[in-house]
Amino acid sequence: MSAMDEDFRSLADRVRDESGGSAACERLLTTGDHEELAGVLVERERPLWAREIAAFRLGCGGDRRAFEALVLLLNHRDPERCVSASYALARLADPRTARAAAALATNTLRTAYALHPVRLLTELDAPESVPALIATLERLSAPDEPHWRVALACVEGLHRLADPRARPSLEAARTHPRLTAAATAALTSLP
Repeated sequence: MSAMDEDFRSLADRVRDESGGSAACERLLTTGDHEELAGVLVERERPLWAREIAAFRLGCGGDRRAFEALVLLLNHRDPERCVSASYALARLADPRTARAAAALATNTLRTAYALHPVRLLTELDAPESVPALIATLERLSAPDEPHWRVALACVEGLHRLADPRARPSLEAARTHPRLTAAATAALTSLP
């Protein structure tokens, strides 16, 4: 089973439960009509599960009409919605995606929801990625920081991207007990 199939199956199982197994849900999961899916994104009073299906399917199909809905879902309080939005945004190939993910990752008021934007920035490896990961990590490197998982995702992303600009931030992160091992490993990957 491909990653797309697995992610779509996970989304489908979840939204079927949310919709109570409605016929409308099944229709959105199976239709090949992009116009119908795009209509869901602009129609009033559509449930969130319907908008999520439409945005995911359009995004994975490269239809940029899904961009705004996917960015909103990437910043949702429900981690499962964030995962599906991140997956679709990575496949959408919209040039605005990296800027949007960087804005979400660095927003101090939304730090609790920054994990998936951080991971998306790593996957995109865009010009915005390393500066946003560094800025977010520097803000979250204090030993008593409650959002250390987001900081760890930044360290892991900087390790994967191996950009020398990250050296000072990674050296500072080594003082955080939960980041020490990952930051040390990331520093060894730098040129």
